[in-house]
Amino acid sequence: MLGRALMLGLAGNKTVETFVRSNPFASKAASRFVAGERMEETIGPVRALNSQGISVSLDLLGESVKNGKEVSEVVETQLSLFKMIETHHLNANVSLKLSSLGMDIDSEQCYHNVALLLRAAPILDPSDPLNSPMFVRIDMEGSDSTQRTIDLFYRLKAENLNNTGLVIQSYLRRSEEDIERLIGDGVRVRLCKGAYKEPEQVAFPEKSDVDASYVKLMKRLMLRGNYPGIATHDEKIILEAKAFAKTENIPQDRFEFQMLFGIRRDLQTGLIQEGYRVRCYTPFGDHWYPYFMRRLAERPANAIFILKNLLKP
Repeated sequence: MLGRALMLGLAGNKTVETFVRSNPFASKAASRFVAGERMEETIGPVRALNSQGISVSLDLLGESVKNGKEVSEVVETQLSLFKMIETHHLNANVSLKLSSLGMDIDSEQCYHNVALLLRAAPILDPSDPLNSPMFVRIDMEGSDSTQRTIDLFYRLKAENLNNTGLVIQSYLRRSEEDIERLIGDGVRVRLCKGAYKEPEQVAFPEKSDVDASYVKLMKRLMLRGNYPGIATHDEKIILEAKAFAKTENIPQDRFEFQMLFGIRRDLQTGLIQEGYRVRCYTPFGDHWYPYFMRRLAERPANAIFILKNLLKP
């Protein structure tokens, strides 16, 4: 069976990417996890989720942008995305990847790009007396950018750009310390397990350790955090979160479950029916290959099925 480490390695292989992206079957398979290649194609899927009571976080796919022209295009697309959400009255916010906004090209320009977007975020609720701008989540990527991402976030916070929060990955050994700081500062955190290939000295190699870290951090966020996003499809962990909330008398509106587009739709609708809040992380864009491969790495059996079809004449 194709292992997780191999699939994550292939996610960064440009030769394999070229082959996979040229295959019609792969594009069709990727559509399960990606709402569309063009921004406008997401309107229908977002409305369908909203009609079920599920909110959305839209994510423009694309990592490690290579030049300033591409960064400018990403900024313009994000601004258009804000307008689309506002115009179509979608129950959605936006997630940003700093690598797509120039972090690896010019960190200072990356900061200004994010600040521009936070200031441009629309006011979606005219009745809001605080005129609060739309929330914009800053995603976490590989461990080599973790500290830079946190540093940039706190620089934004110092400028009173507070309509944003961070993602923390439970597989990183440093995350317990990061969570304590973020809780103390009232930061909105999305907790996920992590989906990048990392060295053992940086991340827990065993799934059991990753899961244990997740549950520990989840409980701290549920008790003391600022409206955390519990991002998991793990039914055991979801049951533990529900039981913990009941034991600690934590209201259902104090946190939300978050899941990925196209994965465990039954869990999403079931949680809504039970009165929990659910947000669906919904990616779009033509740079879908690395994201697609990371999703397959989580379910190696799916990878075998897709690989067999890719190799058919």
